[in-house]
Amino acid sequence: MMQMENLKEALRFICSSDFWRMALFWNIALLYSYFQLLKRSIFGSKSSSCSNHSWNSSRRPICVITGATSGLGKATAIALSRKGFYVVLVGRSSHLLSKTLSEIKKQNEDAQLKAFEVDISSFQSVLKFKYSLEQWLSESDLHSSIQILVNNAGIMATSSRPTNEGFDRMIATNYVGAFSLTKLLLPLLRNSHVPSRVVNVTSFTHRSAFAARFDKDSVSGVNFSRSKNYPFTRIYQYSKLCLLLFSYELHRQLRLADDSHHVSVVAVDPGAVETNIMHELPSYIQAMAFFCLKILRLMQSSEDAAESVIDAALAPPEVSGKYYFGGKGRTIESSPLSRDPKLAKELWDTSCHILDELRHAYT
Repeated sequence: MMQMENLKEALRFICSSDFWRMALFWNIALLYSYFQLLKRSIFGSKSSSCSNHSWNSSRRPICVITGATSGLGKATAIALSRKGFYVVLVGRSSHLLSKTLSEIKKQNEDAQLKAFEVDISSFQSVLKFKYSLEQWLSESDLHSSIQILVNNAGIMATSSRPTNEGFDRMIATNYVGAFSLTKLLLPLLRNSHVPSRVVNVTSFTHRSAFAARFDKDSVSGVNFSRSKNYPFTRIYQYSKLCLLLFSYELHRQLRLADDSHHVSVVAVDPGAVETNIMHELPSYIQAMAFFCLKILRLMQSSEDAAESVIDAALAPPEVSGKYYFGGKGRTIESSPLSRDPKLAKELWDTSCHILDELRHAYT
């Protein structure tokens, strides 16, 4: 009986616009990204240097990773701990944080780790984390700075679940939380003795967004919640587009402040990764998607995909403003929409306004 219900649910989903957006537009977007890599290799376009940043400091560099208890975030945390980083794990579940700490320690006894329970979709939780992180740095006799911030936390929700602030939870997690955290931790990044970096984990799905608005109701997700059927695929790709526009605008803002060589920002797209981000989809659909991508050899394990994030995190400071894809330090162009400076500035201004309102509400 349960199996029949699951099959009916899968059939209903196949008839939806969300399914066809994922099956057609998202796969075309992924293939186009790989086509760009192929074109660059044929015509000899130069890629960015790979993982050769030197941390000239007697102290262990500190890296903050959101969404660090599973999938890509966890694999990135393991890899950076092996490279000598003091890794700050950020996750929603205290149980999963404790489990992740134990697993990393089993693999690497010398790993230096600290965990914080944070809900990235909640500004109150993000603000509390900012103060807790500063207090920990002070009490641990560590320098009041961080060297890398990896905004990796992301969800794909198939139903509307507003946050306490009234935002769409998917946009709040995938974009607004990342924007807020970056702005709040920017003083710690600027305070680093060595060049520091923001790494925003985005997705090829942003290429499926052909038009977008960036007023307050859109950026907070209120517009989407008014839809009769929750358009989760549109929201997901919109959130990833926002993350890219934010990356490029932050790079421009830092350059205007003559700070781009000290605090750099890069976006990284790991491609298709076998994680649990699609767990809310019907199990048949999830299994079919993974099977097809594996047949095409486009599905990666979290460990393999983490190499793309490591490349982006450890590349030289002068690569600020680049879009990493495909590992091995390779970069490509994101969609024309994501590179529109007017749209990026509009999103930046709206996001800053939202952040100011949230700060006022909680301080």
